[in-house]
Amino acid sequence: MLRWTITFLIIALIAAVFGFGGIAAGAASIAKILFFIFIVLFVLSLLKGLFSK
Repeated sequence: MLRWTITFLIIALIAAVFGFGGIAAGAASIAKILFFIFIVLFVLSLLKGLFSK
């Protein structure tokens, strides 16, 4: 999941450099959503590991 976030972030940066504002904004918003999903799943995984012992 984190790999997809980095991929969309790179796409957003490249699109912003070349002046494609709509594509850059779309890719950045997708990257942000994927990053927050990754953080939530990571925290849930940590909590599960703590309470499963």
